[in-house]
Amino acid sequence: MERRCLECNDPLRGRSDKKFCSDQCRNSYHNEMNRDDINFIRNVHNILRKNRRILADLNPDGNAKVHKDQLIVLGYNFQFHTNTYAIKNGEVCYFCYEQGYKILDDDQYALIVRNEHLY
Repeated sequence: MERRCLECNDPLRGRSDKKFCSDQCRNSYHNEMNRDDINFIRNVHNILRKNRRILADLNPDGNAKVHKDQLIVLGYNFQFHTNTYAIKNGEVCYFCYEQGYKILDDDQYALIVRNEHLY
């Protein structure tokens, strides 16, 4: 039985465990197989980067307070964050990388920057 390339179906020559006739066919095959996953990951990463940028822009000194509406107007997506951190009093801080926030009363948010030594 003649072995054929998984991408272009051309006959294969060489090693018995070879699956592709060229690097181009191998790359094309794997890019196609992972396309949906890659698009999803790219979209989530873009949302996280945007969230981080919004928090960093609003918190240049490292201790700002903002209203929830201000974050919403700038396009902050509250469904996406990289991690959470519970502080001693039981409150939860939400982070996009090192930039984060803690929910206060009356839709106010305390913006915080997580120190590098905590990672």
